[in-house]
Amino acid sequence: MTSRLNPYLTFDGNAREAIEFYQSIFGGELNVHTFGEYGAPDPGLKDKVMHGQLETPQGYTLMVSDCPPGVPYQPGDNITVSLSGDDGDILRAFWEGLSAGATIRVPLEKQMWGDEFGQLTDRFGIPWMVNVGQPQ
Repeated sequence: MTSRLNPYLTFDGNAREAIEFYQSIFGGELNVHTFGEYGAPDPGLKDKVMHGQLETPQGYTLMVSDCPPGVPYQPGDNITVSLSGDDGDILRAFWEGLSAGATIRVPLEKQMWGDEFGQLTDRFGIPWMVNVGQPQ
């Protein structure tokens, strides 16, 4: 079982362009999923990136998404620390620790894509996402 810590960047509609640019620099395998793939009812959101992930040959992981409607986009505040993997016990313990004094944005619970996911801003103002993937 593993987990990883990596940056998660948010963009104002150009996440695909950004992650493809980063891929042209770092190389690696790119996976992109749109809001439309998960049934977003807003037609303007259909082709926007819900989650993109670049795995580089050097072992770097970079994740991106487009800001959905209703979520303010503020350059400079558009990075989140992401904890992800399939070691649910460890990741849930990290979530519990980070939750102390935090503002919970999305409770850690099963999501439409099948994983457990939660988002919070810790007591120091740092945004975190935790994603517990289903074991392969």
